[in-house]
Amino acid sequence: MHLDHAHPGPAAVGADARCPDGTRRALRIGLGGPVGSGKTATVAALCRALRTELSLAVVTNDIYTREDAEFLLRQAVLPPERITAVETGACPHTAIRDDISANLEAVEELEDTVGPLDLILVESGGDNLTATFSKGLVDAQIFVIDVAGGDDIPRKGGPGVTTADLLVVNKTDLAPYVGADLARMAFDARAQRGELPVVFQSLRGEPGAAEVADWVRRRAAAWTA
Repeated sequence: MHLDHAHPGPAAVGADARCPDGTRRALRIGLGGPVGSGKTATVAALCRALRTELSLAVVTNDIYTREDAEFLLRQAVLPPERITAVETGACPHTAIRDDISANLEAVEELEDTVGPLDLILVESGGDNLTATFSKGLVDAQIFVIDVAGGDDIPRKGGPGVTTADLLVVNKTDLAPYVGADLARMAFDARAQRGELPVVFQSLRGEPGAAEVADWVRRRAAAWTA
């Protein structure tokens, strides 16, 4: 289910869109959201959908482990050299918003070793509704919530819900089992986000992450046009 809002303009292409050697750098898209919302599963689905069209890589963030990166490696969604992990050592939002140096180093190393790349997905570790990415790290942000977390999450707002370039409401297949009202979630998301787009998805069947993949394709096309 997709809320039919007008989409915001494509990612701007400015001086920071180029590497020091003058070549075009990859588009960077961040994925954040609460623990268990399905960020890593969404990243895996995007890799499967886009890997034959775009040259892409992934940076994951976890506090003390490489769990998310290892999940992606087990799923074989990309060659191992295209997946790297950052161990933040603190709340994940610190490494994606406050001190982004470790993530920038990981991104630049991927571009150096497996580039040129079209797209880098930067996944935050599980955080709360305040998690946002620094604009110095990513060019666009996807925020993932899930219906099992409560159908009042869109109503509660928070920077992730209200300002992300794309809001994904995941695990819609669980709505009947947890008593979630999807229509209410859609109404509340519209009230919080205005014209910013929202996608409702379930990765348990078709179309899966197809709408999110289409959104990423449009951003990537605008970035390289």
